[in-house]
Amino acid sequence: MCHHHLRWIFQSSQIFLKTESKFVKKRALSIAKDAEVMKNVKSFDEIPGPKGLPFLGSFFKYFPIIGDYDVKRLHIIGKKKFMAYGPLVREKVLGQTIVWVFRPEDIAEIFKSEYGKIPARRSHLALYKYRTDRKEIYKTGGLLPTNGTEWLRIRRQFQKSLSKPQEVVMYLKDANSVMEKFVDYCKQKDYDDLLPLLSRLYLELIGLVAFDEKMNSFSKEEMREDSKSTRLIDSALVTNDAVLHLDGNMRLWRFFDTPLYKKMSKAQEFMESVAVDMVKKKKDTLKNLTKDRQLSLLETYLLNENLDERDVVGMACDMLLAGVDTTTNTSAWVLHHLGRNLKAQEKLYQEASSLLPNKNDTITCDILKQANYAKLVLKETLRLNPISVGVGRILQTDVVLNGYKIPKGTNVVTQNQVICRSPEYFSDPDSFIPERWLRNGDNLKYNSEKPIHPYAVLPFGHGSRSCIARRLAEQNMLVFILKISRNFQFTWQGGELDSMSLLINKPDAPIKLKFSER
Repeated sequence: MCHHHLRWIFQSSQIFLKTESKFVKKRALSIAKDAEVMKNVKSFDEIPGPKGLPFLGSFFKYFPIIGDYDVKRLHIIGKKKFMAYGPLVREKVLGQTIVWVFRPEDIAEIFKSEYGKIPARRSHLALYKYRTDRKEIYKTGGLLPTNGTEWLRIRRQFQKSLSKPQEVVMYLKDANSVMEKFVDYCKQKDYDDLLPLLSRLYLELIGLVAFDEKMNSFSKEEMREDSKSTRLIDSALVTNDAVLHLDGNMRLWRFFDTPLYKKMSKAQEFMESVAVDMVKKKKDTLKNLTKDRQLSLLETYLLNENLDERDVVGMACDMLLAGVDTTTNTSAWVLHHLGRNLKAQEKLYQEASSLLPNKNDTITCDILKQANYAKLVLKETLRLNPISVGVGRILQTDVVLNGYKIPKGTNVVTQNQVICRSPEYFSDPDSFIPERWLRNGDNLKYNSEKPIHPYAVLPFGHGSRSCIARRLAEQNMLVFILKISRNFQFTWQGGELDSMSLLINKPDAPIKLKFSER
């Protein structure tokens, strides 16, 4: 071996030894730092929170009239707890311990702790029982309530198509057509409450995906109180309201059918009957498929050998349950904020008229990519009025939050709805300022805005358990924002508006606007 090779080997070994030494030192420092941190960690029992009674815990505080907390105002309750106890609150209710988390830094730790694990949450418990009791219709509890490997199986299979942009863009043309019908209805008269019409809009859009069917929600027949579309909208609302209470009360429904459980079951029976019929109808048409066209999402799922037909029925019900109210209520908040902030509305109109020179122009994928201000409007709306109070998780490992050790198996719930309006994280937090989401330097006027913590605003959740249909929901809402702002100037005619916590946050008063055609 020549001396050049020997010298290269010697130099390489020296570099390796130095690199290894640096790594060992760095690792040792990290271990020492972690040990120092753990030395100062406080115990789980030291976390402050409301005092309670034996077994009941603080349940009595949620009683109507006499209680301190209104279960339909979770964001107000959350703020009260934060002011009284600080950024981490431990509460025991009917034998169940919940830790409320008010710091985005701690929220980041929660999600960091579930890397490589299957995320779990304690939610939709009554719905899980209902579905798993009906094995002939559902194979699992569905995406919303199921945990563990069964959740992972169905999530992976449904995610394959829903995460592909080209699969979602396939529905853009139909979304334009449905939106035009909605615009026509808005031209006909002023509504004392636009929320029911918004529900029909999003039922129609979700029906196209879940069932490959037009629900004809705007037809005269479907506008009746006993129509299929009306009953589907009501079923979703009743279920979401019932689930919140059934999850939080004494859960007597585990032993016998309580009145509220029966109410939820009746709503679900109707929803599933529609889902079963439509899925079977679509399955019967699969033998006539032509090879020269793109498959719909429903067709893809029914042809997937890793999915049972009962999985597809459950997914269709989940889309109705989680999709109609979320997009309906968010769009209502968009109208509320723009109707009160005419400068922002005018700026949005300028963008919409630039992208859509004619009112009836079709919104394409390229147009959505350029709809920058519309995206800021949606983002700011979801900050001020998030879809839910926060994100729930059952910890998969011990975690240190705000200096306290939280053991594995603890139910933690993030308080993003409170964080989103905190002056600690947002300048002028109660004001509607879409420009706050511009990157530094894009708008000098808003350079004073504090850097926004990535875990402060999580309207669609986070990680592998985030909203599976986020891409579709955002597409539909952006089409709505562009179309409504291009066709109308509108002003808010209602009073003060706040959130009512069902399971999905809902405006607590009518959505009343005055429309003028552009």
